[in-house]
Amino acid sequence: MSTFPKDFLWGAASAAYQIEGYDLEDGGGASIWRTFTHTPGKIAYGDTGDIACDSYHRYKEDIALLKELGVKAYRFSTSWARIDPNADGSWNRAGLAYYDKIVDGCLDAGIEPYMTLYHWELPQAAQDRGGWQAEETTHAFGRFAGMMADHFKGRVRHYFTLNEPQCTTSLGYAQGIHAPGLRLELPEQFRVHVHQMMAHGLAQRAIKAADPDAVVGIASTGNLCYPETETPENIDAARQATFATDAANWIFTHQWLLDPICLGKFPHCAGTVLEPLVQSVTPEQLEIIHTVPDMLGYNIYNGHAVLAGEKSPIYVPKYPGYPRTALKWPVTPEVLNWGVRFLQERYKLPGYITENGLSCNDRIYLDGKVHDPDRIDFLARYLDALSRAVESGADIRGYFHWALTDNLEWHSGYGDRFGLVYVDFPTGQRLPKDSFRWYRNVVQSGNVSF
Repeated sequence: MSTFPKDFLWGAASAAYQIEGYDLEDGGGASIWRTFTHTPGKIAYGDTGDIACDSYHRYKEDIALLKELGVKAYRFSTSWARIDPNADGSWNRAGLAYYDKIVDGCLDAGIEPYMTLYHWELPQAAQDRGGWQAEETTHAFGRFAGMMADHFKGRVRHYFTLNEPQCTTSLGYAQGIHAPGLRLELPEQFRVHVHQMMAHGLAQRAIKAADPDAVVGIASTGNLCYPETETPENIDAARQATFATDAANWIFTHQWLLDPICLGKFPHCAGTVLEPLVQSVTPEQLEIIHTVPDMLGYNIYNGHAVLAGEKSPIYVPKYPGYPRTALKWPVTPEVLNWGVRFLQERYKLPGYITENGLSCNDRIYLDGKVHDPDRIDFLARYLDALSRAVESGADIRGYFHWALTDNLEWHSGYGDRFGLVYVDFPTGQRLPKDSFRWYRNVVQSGNVSF
């Protein structure tokens, strides 16, 4: 059994487009995800977020589930497009009122809101003016963040500016499998990346100007490694591999986002194709980017085992039949121990696990219940690893399970289920899974049982 500190914050997470539905209701604007999901061939099964979990109308049920779960925090995102349809500061008060209901409902239930301002719902109007390729978007986002902090001052204390800019750049602007579905060349990919980092800086400053007591962070994801065996040599090799600069895979790393933001400099890239791109960043841009957060969010699902080699770290290949989730992601619990330690060593800021979980092939059994032993086993292993990181001194203050409910898993559609709560999408009915009750016991006791 593993034990967490008494003040450790337990929570659950969601994202607006994945759960809300009815995105154009009450004056809401189209986001790039509405456009993308309505483009034939982009989403599995032709699914869209038009209805999703219908949390726009059923939010009270979701807050009641959070209260039943016993968590003290809820990480959710706001749809920029719902509130700022034209991305020009013409605020849609009806859309804003929806998030008033979420925030006030959470507070009434004794649940602290952790608000993510951008989880990929870029207004289509902003995309039409260049999206993240245009510096105008960074200023529009800063304006949005400042308004939100002013509006929710005294009710929302914790904000994450952006969720996983790495995925926006890689999946949305490089590979084209996420909205807006572009496949840009490297210089334009880098421009998108720089503008998102600037957006964080402008947003954090705007939030602090509106509410000096606000606690602001950014949610990062990327490559993480852990030692195959815990020898000093392998631990050092895993650390090196985690922060290695690979010009071919630079986007999906923590350091290419967090080094400029937290340390004020880009990772070493001399002699690579990235060097002239880094040199093109102006001192004025870097000054905006270098806006150190109060906290960091880490979205962690899996990683790579590493051994020390004679000249460089060696990635250990996964053997045939290696344990994987329904989405075919490898199950690697140790990444929530060593990966977290390496991040804490490098950035020395309070951290939260803002996403962790897995997709299972969940269904309602003949007894009318949803049994998900795979999820319980996964969480027990990962949380045990996280407890060891915390015991080692890593300043991790909370854990948000991804996700509260099943939802639209972006380009995978509704076929992958990450929730502690089963959603019957034709009816919207919520049904807590076995893992819901297991996690509730963890939340109540602070202990992870096996």
